[in-house]
Amino acid sequence: MEWVRGETIGHGTFSTVSKATNTKDSDDFPSLIAVKSADSYGAASIANEKSVLDSLGDCPEIVRCYGEDQTVENGEKLHNLLLEYASRGSLATQLKKLNGEGLPESAVRNHTKSVLRGLRHIHSNGFAHCDIKLGNILLFDDGSVKIADFGLARKINGDLTASKEGVEIRGTPLYMAPESVNDNEYRSAADVWALGCAVVEMFSGKTAWSFKEGSNFMSLLIRIGVGEELPEIPVELSEEGKDFLSQCFVKDPVKRWTVEMLLNHSFVAVDFDREDFDVTVKEDGDVPTSPRCPFEFSGWESDSSSESHTQYQPLDSPVERFESLVSESIPDWSVADSWVTVR
Repeated sequence: MEWVRGETIGHGTFSTVSKATNTKDSDDFPSLIAVKSADSYGAASIANEKSVLDSLGDCPEIVRCYGEDQTVENGEKLHNLLLEYASRGSLATQLKKLNGEGLPESAVRNHTKSVLRGLRHIHSNGFAHCDIKLGNILLFDDGSVKIADFGLARKINGDLTASKEGVEIRGTPLYMAPESVNDNEYRSAADVWALGCAVVEMFSGKTAWSFKEGSNFMSLLIRIGVGEELPEIPVELSEEGKDFLSQCFVKDPVKRWTVEMLLNHSFVAVDFDREDFDVTVKEDGDVPTSPRCPFEFSGWESDSSSESHTQYQPLDSPVERFESLVSESIPDWSVADSWVTVR
């Protein structure tokens, strides 16, 4: 593919995303694409994302990848990933336009179902996304919703905890699951917890964990990993929505519902009109009743049941590890790619 870079539409610590025009007339690629670019410092993330997307293949709820290349611009070598362009931006961008207000519940249900379908494909292919959040959920003109940004994704077989040589932190702190905070464990269950946080934010317009801007996030990490406190579920949400979130916000990842289970929950087990997001119940039946616990699904087996036996026991207590993250240079806790390996 031959392309010309246009305006910048997004950026992170390690990469930028630009709108680009495909200059070669071809039915295989659209005329407008998104190009994610990084210098040598961010090249590993670009390479990981390309590898994961290649392994996942086509899925209607996952952003498409058209290839990769390298360019030299202003004397700097750039690694580029050619991606599907989301004309309506991300859910995070959409919420900003609402000035702190959330989306209608019908829209939240629609978006949640799409993300669940994408996660089902990701998990069934042996990966965990590790950074589910509104900024990584993209919207398209046809109403479709797709998961993006696989730079932190990883295989979920084998040992997924930190090595003894260092403490590896993945994902965005406000969306991190308790097992990720405590044991640096990143499996499919952690994506479910993050999805719950995203649903709260979609509906309420506020993050699932309350915190004051500029406050020390170590106390939040302790609340997530050590305490009994759970994210607050919006009181205005329907009973189905509250029940859905209660299955996502389970401290023990083995007892947390899987993506497959959540797809059968009444909160998303309905048909939607993509144009106005009104919930449409099929005429031949009512909305199914929500099971109150995982065991009410016939033949259910937790995806995490066999994973709980391979947890790494950290050398230090969670509080001691949190303290190791504190330094004079405070990272941007609201984004994922500011995290570094602490040795």
